[in-house]
Amino acid sequence: MSLKVRVVPVTPYQQNCSIIQCEQTGLAAIVDPGGDIELIEAAVSEMGATVEKILLTHGHLDHCAVADVLRKKLSVPMEGPEEGDRFWIDKLPEWCQMAGFPHADPFVPDRWLNDGETVTVGAQTLEVIHCQGHTPGHVVFLHRDLQLAWVGDVIFAGSIGRTDFPRGNHADLINAITTKLWPLGDDVTFIPGHGPTSQFGYERKHNAFVADDVLAAR
Repeated sequence: MSLKVRVVPVTPYQQNCSIIQCEQTGLAAIVDPGGDIELIEAAVSEMGATVEKILLTHGHLDHCAVADVLRKKLSVPMEGPEEGDRFWIDKLPEWCQMAGFPHADPFVPDRWLNDGETVTVGAQTLEVIHCQGHTPGHVVFLHRDLQLAWVGDVIFAGSIGRTDFPRGNHADLINAITTKLWPLGDDVTFIPGHGPTSQFGYERKHNAFVADDVLAAR
């Protein structure tokens, strides 16, 4: 395998922060650091990784609240999400206060991402797929050769992302899952923002919200 992946559940929401390490170079990216910096740093150290960047799927506090702190501490760039999530990041102090999270300042990533672009982790390339609905600027990262995706809060094992937040859109979310994720193939394994991993094919058969037969019955 050309990548090593460590999932570190962080924050009271048990958000799946991933550390993705290129085995060829030892370089790594931290995906969605929402909190608990000490746990993230311990995992990086155990992996013997050198962090070269931070990647964000979307702007919700449990996915990005300590991203800027880590960016400054590690002196690395931050990439993502898509710019539609700027308003979420701009309001981080308010969301953190309402949720009882430690204070987090607004920030601007070094690079907003767009559908069809790529990001690199060492010698590895991840494709960027814009999947709005849970938030307007949500992106998914796909390593096509490994058939492995980081989907944030777009889809979970047995469920899908909430759309009752500001600027959420249920129809957009269903459309993103069925037109952008399903065509990637049933064998794609995904790491969601919360809970266990699954595969797109399994969810097409069993997910109570987006299984093929569920959608066909609507």
